[in-house]
Amino acid sequence: MVAATVVVTRDLLKATMLFAIYSLIIAALFATLDAGDVALTEAAVGAGISTVLILAVLALVPRHEKRQAGHSLPALAIVIVTGAALVYASFDLPQFGHPDNPVQQHLAPYFIEQTYANMGIPNMVAAVLASYRSIDTMGEAVVILTAGIAVYALLSPAPRRRQRRREQDS
Repeated sequence: MVAATVVVTRDLLKATMLFAIYSLIIAALFATLDAGDVALTEAAVGAGISTVLILAVLALVPRHEKRQAGHSLPALAIVIVTGAALVYASFDLPQFGHPDNPVQQHLAPYFIEQTYANMGIPNMVAAVLASYRSIDTMGEAVVILTAGIAVYALLSPAPRRRQRRREQDS
């Protein structure tokens, strides 16, 4: 419902706030699926930093989107075909949470039995995040750092403005 409202609204500030709400809903969904690290990243990057970046851009452009005449039928066809392919592919997925799923048969027992022996860390979740998924966790940290640098670069005054302020202060 939120995503559909974003598509039809012409008020860019409203769309930005709806995107932030949508991102928080997705973060809550990840949290209910016990993917805490993904939920935290989605909340920080999706709802936090992305919203700040878009608001910074909105300070430079008009608030309302201009309507364009006509529709793009090729774009609509691509969206419909892609959506149909994704729905068709979803029928091949195993039932969610079923104990006979491959992840429950191969990965979960390995992590339960071998994590402490391999890592020496008693908390299995911390061991998996710090060791087995360390590259992924490092990638998430790089994304957040890059987004923070981009926000700083966008919101900091231009060098000419800084020089003028220094000259005025002198």
